[in-house]
Amino acid sequence: MFRGKKYQDSVKLVEKSKLYDTNEAMDLAVKTSKAKFDETVEAHIRLGVDSRHADQQVRGAIVLPHGTGKTSKVLVFAKGPKADEAQAAGADYVGEAELVQKIQGENWFDFDVVVATPDMMGVVGRLGKVLGPKGLMPSPKAGTVTMDVTKAVNEIKAGKVEYRLDKTNIIHCPIGKASFGAQKLQENFEALMGAIIKAKPAAAKGQYLKSVVVASTMGPGIKVNQSKLG
Repeated sequence: MFRGKKYQDSVKLVEKSKLYDTNEAMDLAVKTSKAKFDETVEAHIRLGVDSRHADQQVRGAIVLPHGTGKTSKVLVFAKGPKADEAQAAGADYVGEAELVQKIQGENWFDFDVVVATPDMMGVVGRLGKVLGPKGLMPSPKAGTVTMDVTKAVNEIKAGKVEYRLDKTNIIHCPIGKASFGAQKLQENFEALMGAIIKAKPAAAKGQYLKSVVVASTMGPGIKVNQSKLG
């Protein structure tokens, strides 16, 4: 696969087999971010669990200390006073069955996070097949099925991220923008890792953190020394 000159230069800064301390890794993530746009820095965490088992699922959400550098568009399924509350909190879209029809009929996905009040889950459930694969289905664990829509919208706008295992037992999660600098990225990263370590399922056996890699959008992967993370 052909890689551009900027990528080749970035690769030279990273030792492939080395496990970096967190502060070194964040420093490198910033240095290897050479694109013309403000690259997102992501963490990729491979866990020693089996996501096929319900008792080994790892899923949750956390408000990153410095946000993600991106303001998420929030869609709220609510009615009556709760719909008014969502509007007042700054939700981008608020509605009921008409939004379900819009998503189903127009393949409309101009939003990043979906919040729903518990009484709306019967309606939202009809979207399981389209929202589920995109990781957009509201869930109590992620705090997106709630009566406190004001809190949910405020936290999402403040930089709340959801983390969840994919089918290969890896969590992919943004920890900010390269422009944040190494210190803020480190603080976001440590907050995320703390939440994931805390969420370790009781059924998980053996080594929990298998590998941790950080990378900017266009940059190379940087291995973090997971043994120092807990």
